[in-house]
Order: sequence, then structure tokens, then C-alpha cells
Amino acid sequence: MTEIKEKLYQMFILGTDGGCYEHALQNNLGGIIFFTHDIHSVNQFKKLVGKIKKIAKTSPFLAIDQEGGRVERTENIYGGKKYLSAKFAYAKGEKFLAEQTQNIASELKDFGINLNFAPCIDVNTNPKNPIIGERAFGDNPDDVIKGGLITSDIYRENGIIPCVKHYPGHGDADADSHLTLPKINLALKEMEKIHIKPFKFFAPKIEMVMAAHLHCLCFEKDIIPASLSKNALNYLRNNLGFEGVIISDDMVMKGVCGFGAVEACEKGIRAGINMFIYRNSLPETVDIIEKISQKAACDLELKNNIESSFEKIINLKRKFFL
Repeated sequence: MTEIKEKLYQMFILGTDGGCYEHALQNNLGGIIFFTHDIHSVNQFKKLVGKIKKIAKTSPFLAIDQEGGRVERTENIYGGKKYLSAKFAYAKGEKFLAEQTQNIASELKDFGINLNFAPCIDVNTNPKNPIIGERAFGDNPDDVIKGGLITSDIYRENGIIPCVKHYPGHGDADADSHLTLPKINLALKEMEKIHIKPFKFFAPKIEMVMAAHLHCLCFEKDIIPASLSKNALNYLRNNLGFEGVIISDDMVMKGVCGFGAVEACEKGIRAGINMFIYRNSLPETVDIIEKISQKAACDLELKNNIESSFEKIINLKRKFFL
């Protein structure tokens, strides 16, 4: 029987920076996220992936942000070849977008990647948005749905789990959540009409949704990011009917890290987050997992939420034969 600590470790995807990822993998870590600094050559990266699979107690998610354009992690290889971002790939037509996505998927599959944090289904309504911009398929929800459907289907066909982001929609932000907590001051009806519309479309058919570090006033009057908001996550479950895995955006981003490391994760688990991303595996990152597991031993709500998340994670891994 899997202990609560091992189930909690499944709820985390860590980066290699800090070096504690090997220890975490032996303790049942859920996955690893790769960045540009991990990928120097095809052979080197395949060896790293192989080593991680060998160490891991349970088959891990091997994850990457490979959208194309500004968010692309393989720029050190293939002679610096770059793909087009979502906006420009979609503008060249559905056939071009499908072909480019197939090329990305084939490369990721060859490396052994099984989870891509893409597509971005934000509707970029704010021209001054510093973080989304060309990462979005467009400023119209129907275009975003069309582009998102093409890309997510192709990833799935290649055995790669697609993860749509950034719920409930980062497109109206005027600040970068890596640097601060952006505020989205739109009424729920307006959010539903534009920004939530793609998530409503994908909710019944997608396996994973990434929750954003955004303060959406339609869900929370108090300063709480959607990634830690019970109201926002309950809406995704109950109103949109999403039954898959809800994963946080990177927990070291300034939009969330001010809430306290252990406190933010605990709040996220209670709110309904199933998995957390940390771009590093520092000793203090692993310590967060250890501290929460100790607390969960005598906290029924926390324990039950961890059990529920573990089931969702394992079911997703089974679905994709991990």
C-alpha cells in the first residue's frame, strides 16, 4: 500500500536545478520538467531522460514547455532551428499548424517526453500583455479553440499528454506573473464569454489543465491567485465539468511565491490543485513535500485531497501507458 508521503511526492514535478531530483525520484516523485539548460545535444538529452526513467520509483511525467517561438526549450540543438509561435503558425493556416505540431511532437516523442505544457489557450485581448502575446492563437476565442484542438489532438496521437493553459485565462493581463501577481478585473460574464470559453470547450476532452497565478476578482475579492483559489478551481470542476488533473504554473513565480512555500502548496491542495510545478529541486523544495506529508498524517482533509489527486495522476499515467 502506497504511503501518504509517496502519494504526495506524485503530486510534484520538479526541475533538475538543485540536484535533489534523484533523491525525490526514489521517493516516488511525479515527474521532471526540462528547460533549455538541460538540453545540449540529442544524445546527451536522451541519456538524461534514460537515467531519470531508471532511477524513478514510478514512471514519471517527463515534461517540457515546447510551444514554439518564444517558449521553446530545444534551441541549443538542431542548429538553432526555431518553430513559429502559436499566433504566427496559426496565421499560416491549419495545414501549416498541423505540420509544425507534428514535427514538434515527433521530436519530443523521440526524446521520450510524454507531457507538453501546451497548447496555450489564452485569448490575447490585451495588446500590452507582456507574457502571452504571440503565444496565443489569437484574440478571438473561436480561433483559440480551433488552434488548440489541432495541436492537442496531434500531441495525443503521438502519445504525448497535452496540457492547456493558463486557466482561467491570462489574455487580459497587463503584468507578467513571473514578476508579480496580475489582477484581472473582469466580470464573470465577460470572462465566460471570452477567456473561459476555450476552457469550457476543452474541459470534457482534455487530460490536464494548468492553473494560472492570476488574481481574478470574479472568483476572489481577497488577493488569492486562481491557482490557490477554491472558487476558481471549483468552477473548473463543477461548472465546466473538468475531471482530469489540475496542475499549477511554476510555484517559484513571483505571482505565488509570496504566499509562503509550504503554506501555498497546502492552500493549493485544499483548493483542489492535483499537481505542482517547481522549476528546481533544491533541498528546500523537497522539504516542502516532507513538511506537508507530516501535516497530512493528522489532517483528514489534506490526506483525502492527496489521496484523490494521487488517483487522478495514476489514472492519467495508465491512460498513456506510462
